[in-house]
Amino acid sequence: MKKIAISLVLLMGVIISTPALAENSTRSLGNCLIDSLNGKERKLLAKWIFFSMASHPEIKSFSKASASEINNTDRTVGKLITRLLVKDCPSELKAATKSDPMAVQRSFELVGKVAMQELMTNQNVMKAITNYAQYADLEKINSLLTEK
Repeated sequence: MKKIAISLVLLMGVIISTPALAENSTRSLGNCLIDSLNGKERKLLAKWIFFSMASHPEIKSFSKASASEINNTDRTVGKLITRLLVKDCPSELKAATKSDPMAVQRSFELVGKVAMQELMTNQNVMKAITNYAQYADLEKINSLLTEK
């Protein structure tokens, strides 16, 4: 009975720690990717995200990006991602994908957040993203939040 209890405790330890190990290796990959980017590359990724989002049929008419600009950005981002995964972070990539099949996607979600932060720190972007406030009924919103 004692051996079964010890085995169960060990098994539970493996089950509980496996997601943590996967999370740590995915975080390590994400951190490596982020640390390997310079400011210009973060802006490039933000541009690529913008071009990708602007391909949506309801938004496409608002973008003036040419097919050539989009293709050049795709090519440059493809080379950047290859460099990041193959040259800058190969051991982190291998470790993360062994423990988490979604590691690359999760890691690039972090990279995307950093790329967007690069844009969000711009004064013009911050002004544009808060312009809606002049049209929002803040009294109604505050009233709702202060209701008991």
